[in-house]
Parts: sequence; structure tokens; C-alpha cells
Amino acid sequence: MSLVKAVTAAVAMGASMAIATPAAAAPPHPFVFVHDRFQPASEAKHAGAVTYDKSLVPTSASVFIAEARLSGKGMENHHEGGEGHGQYKMHKGTFVFISVRGLAADHHFGIHVHTKPCGTKPDSSGPHYQNKQDPKQPSTNSKYANPHNEVWLDVTTKSNGKGWAKSWVKWNFRPDEARSVVIHQHATGTTSGKAGQAGARVACVNVPFK
Repeated sequence: MSLVKAVTAAVAMGASMAIATPAAAAPPHPFVFVHDRFQPASEAKHAGAVTYDKSLVPTSASVFIAEARLSGKGMENHHEGGEGHGQYKMHKGTFVFISVRGLAADHHFGIHVHTKPCGTKPDSSGPHYQNKQDPKQPSTNSKYANPHNEVWLDVTTKSNGKGWAKSWVKWNFRPDEARSVVIHQHATGTTSGKAGQAGARVACVNVPFK
């Protein structure tokens, strides 16, 4: 089983436990799970997820987001009977999964991790989180605005408004610098000068990334 498949299985297990009751939870490190229903933007001070465009993300819609973080540190293995031991080398990286339901049907949404928490205004969540930060903001340079240096989770919903996506990057978030996931109006651009751009911010979800 590949690393990504193994992490996906672990996230799916967590999702099955969290999906029953929309709420934010913080299981033991290195996993984070958030499951919430979208509220009007005016409720941003108390809500975990807010919508800025109810035609695309109605208040009846819900979202589940999970993060699995691997630190890259080895894990010591002691053999049965105490005879000998070894060291496992672990990959370093971050896996993020998103599942949505109740959004506008047959629509391609651009979705990214942002640096600040959600607020009453769409721009409250700040810019995209970047592993290597573009000195020029807003970042539209494909050298920085790309799915390897940022976390992109674009979703195309089905006719029932459901959809999901996952992202694996070979780095970890800096502490307290990744605070939310923002849903944008359309697919994420990839050409220089438009890289990372996805139109208006239509919804936002607070996520306590590790």
C-alpha cells in the first residue's frame, strides 16, 4: 500500500467517526479533523465555517476536512523478545483531505489553505499559505503559486452537490501560519500571472492545522 493510500485510509477512519455530528474536533497529534455546517458570514465570530455566496454554498451545505502530518522523524522498533532493534525512516509531509456536500451542483470550485482565520469579509482569511513565500503578494507567479508549494484542493461537485479532493505535499505547515480553507468561485489558474487565482471567495472554514 502506498503512503498516500495508507494516509487516506487513516483519514477515512477518522471521517467515519466524526461525520455523524457536525463539530470541530482535535484528535491526538498528528491528525486534525473538522466537520461543520456553513453559517452566514455575519456569524463568523462564532462559526467554524461561513458562506459569502449562498447560491454556491448554501447554509444547508456541510464540509469535512482532515489533516495528517508526518514529521519525518524515525520510529524505533524493538523486536519481540528484546533481541535487537531497528530504526524506521518516515517520510516528511502533510496530507489534507476535503469532502463537501450540498454545494452548487456540477460546479468546479478552487479550494486552498489560507493563512488567517475566516471573518465576516471574504478577504479576512489572508493569502494562500506558501511553503516558500513569494516576496510579491498577491502571488500569481507559478514558481510559488502551484500545488507543490501550496495546498490546492479543487473540487468538481456532482449533480447532488457532493465532492471531495486530497493533497499531499512534502513539507509541514509552520506553526500558526495555516488557519483556514477557502472555497473559491471557479477552478484554480495555473498560468503565470494568473497562477493560484480562482475568483471570488465564496466560503471559508476554520481549521486548526498542526
